Formats: sequence, structure tokens, C-alpha cells
Amino acid sequence: MAAASASLAFQAQESRAQPGGSMGTWRLRGLGAVTMDSFFFGCELSGQARSYTFKVEEEDNTEHVLALSMLCLTENAKEECNVVEVVARNHEDEEIAVPLANLRLSCQPMLSLGDFPIQPPVTFHLKSGSGPVYVTGRHQIVSVEGSDLSEEEENEDRDPEPQPILPAKKRQGRL
Repeated sequence: MAAASASLAFQAQESRAQPGGSMGTWRLRGLGAVTMDSFFFGCELSGQARSYTFKVEEEDNTEHVLALSMLCLTENAKEECNVVEVVARNHEDEEIAVPLANLRLSCQPMLSLGDFPIQPPVTFHLKSGSGPVYVTGRHQIVSVEGSDLSEEEENEDRDPEPQPILPAKKRQGRL
């Protein structure tokens, strides 16, 4: 718990389009209301708190994405290589560890990731160096309420069975 309290990990609501955190609510054909929320994400990795795990509670009809935007050192960082590693799951649901950034105060104090999307749970490790390294981004949540269409209407929306291709009829006479 000491590492968690030493870590600067916060989620504050980002600017929003509607009260209550919702970026917007839409109705899509065949789906109920689709709500998108976006929250600011940030954590600090340092000698005292070398790792931070971002995870969410599993909910039905909800999709979570962590869109990483930047990793940066502060002026308090030592002149050393600070390697940040991310541990996440690949497409086969296997845990993998990949170096995300190698920051050095004198030559590359920050790295822009341009909303690099990653599925939680994800763990950030300060693999080498003493930091502090700040990781920032957005936690995006998409919620889909139940379907508004009856089963009969859903069947109508599906593509019809493909028809066999028939040979072309020959024309009589000149063109």
C-alpha cells in the first residue's frame, strides 16, 4: 500500500460535453444508447514506486481502453537511462512485457505516444533508472445499453441470403 500512496496515480474527469462525465450519448440502429466517457489518467514511476497497475472492473456492455499520450521526466530526474516497460495481454490473451520508452534527461526527456490504445489490465514498470517518470493518457469507456429492436426487426436488419449467380442471357440480333 505504501507504493500506491507514494505513486502519483490519479483519475480526474477530463473536459466533458455533458454533465455527469458523458462525452455523448447516441442511439445506433440495432443497439440501445451508446455512451462514451473519457477520464484523465496519470501515474508516476520512481525509485519508491517502481510499478503501477491500471485495471478496471469487468462489466457487461462496457469496453475500456487506456489511450497513452505521453511519458516524461521531470527536472528532478538524474542523468541516467530510465526504461519504462509495459506488461499487458496480447491477442492470444498471453501476458507479455515490452519496453515502451528509454528516457534520458539530456537527450530525450519525453516521448509522445499520440493516444496509443491499450486494453486494461496493464502494468507499467520502471525497469531501470530512478525517475521520476510520469505516464499520462485517457481512460476511455464505451457503454452500450440493451437492444431496442425486437428479434423480428433484428432478423430483418441482417443481410439476406446471397443469391446464386446466373449465367447471362444471350441477346438475339445486333447491338
